[in-house]
Parts: sequence; structure tokens; C-alpha cells
Amino acid sequence: MQHDSVTPYNSKDSKKEQVAQMFDNISGRYDLLNSILSFGTHKGWRRKCVGILSAVKPQHILDVATGTGDFAIACAKLNPAKITGIDISEGMMKVGREKIQSLGLQNMITLEQGNAETIAYPDNTFDAIVIGFGVRNFQDLEKGLRNLNRVLKPGGLIVILEFSYPTNPVYRAGYNFYFTYITPLIGKIFSKDQRAYSYLMESVKAFPNNENFVAIMKKTGYVNTFYKGLTMGVAAIYCGDKPLK
Repeated sequence: MQHDSVTPYNSKDSKKEQVAQMFDNISGRYDLLNSILSFGTHKGWRRKCVGILSAVKPQHILDVATGTGDFAIACAKLNPAKITGIDISEGMMKVGREKIQSLGLQNMITLEQGNAETIAYPDNTFDAIVIGFGVRNFQDLEKGLRNLNRVLKPGGLIVILEFSYPTNPVYRAGYNFYFTYITPLIGKIFSKDQRAYSYLMESVKAFPNNENFVAIMKKTGYVNTFYKGLTMGVAAIYCGDKPLK
């Protein structure tokens, strides 16, 4: 897939290794930059995802590409027994663990090294899976989604929040300008890694969004799949269930 070949750096390292390096590089300023670049809207988007999850009352949640733990922390409002966050960037998780500790959530939320394609949790482990802005970074998108389907309990729900690409020509033009020129500039000023924020736009353009991603979810074993566009199409929530046996 075209998406799988888009990488942060011009390097011989695998996409997974490059993404881990990129997030280690920007981990100290990631939360600040997220708020600046999205004008704070990412918080509202996550709240919508948590609202969807609330209907199934999950007791064990897996947060894939947890980063600094914001999605896991948002899911704590559901009062599950356990939330497991996985990520390939130790730098990001270090920041996340500090936030979790400061909020007194360390008995509920655990962050561990791992990625969607290779996690070895037993089959049918989790009631729900969430992914916030991480599925674009999978090295092998279909392999990752199939493995997540494996560890999801029958009837369990996956909720994916991801940047999208507006279909309206006017919105698309503004989006292109912002992410092509403004985002890398802000990233360079605040994180000293301009390439990380150029990669953001490249990966969004290459990602098979909206109906195309829903089709991939169906192909990799999910049912009752749908998506909901957010904020003029700049992001989307994707949902699907694991079939009941």
C-alpha cells in the first residue's frame, strides 16, 4: 500500500524505527504542539470517541499508539478496571507516565512497549480498542488491524480517531496550505524537527481515509463498520465490531 511506504525520514531504517525516532525527538513538546496545531479541537474529538465507547461499558481497554497517554486518560472517565497503552516511543511514554502519575491513575493505566502488528496478548483479551492519530503510522496497516482484531473480544468495539482529508475544494485548499507551510514551520520553531511535521501532511495525504479505510476495516475482519467526519472533514472517527462467534 502507498500508505505503508510513507516514512518520516530518508533513511534505510524501517518505518516503525523511523516513527519511533521521530516521536522520541518531539516527545517533550508533543502535547503543546498538538494543542497549537489543532487549536485544541483534538480534545473534543477524543471526547466524542469516549462517548461512543460509553455505550459498551468496556472493562479492559487497549490504547494503541498511546503516545503521551491522552486517549487512555480520557478513557479513564468510563471507570474501566484496566487500560493498557502501547507505543513504540519510550520518550512519549515517559511523558505519559508522568501525567498518569500526577493524576493518580497509575493503578488503572499501564503503558507498555509495543505495536499493533506484533503484540502477543492472548486472543480475545480486550473489550475495546482505541487508536488516536496512530493508525497512519502502522508499518503494515492490514497486518496491524488483523492482529488487533485477534486480541479484541467477540462483540468488542474498536474506535479509531485519525486525521482525514477534506473533500470540499475550498476546505481542502486551506487544509493544504496550513499543513504544507504553517505546520512544518511551527514544528521547526517548537520542536527543532521540521521533518516530523512535514511527514504529518504526507502521511495524511497517503492514508486511505473515509470509505476507503472502512473497506480495509471490513477486509481485516470488522463488522458494523462506519465513519463520522469531524470539523469540516479534517478528521474522522472510524468504528467497527469484532463478530460474535
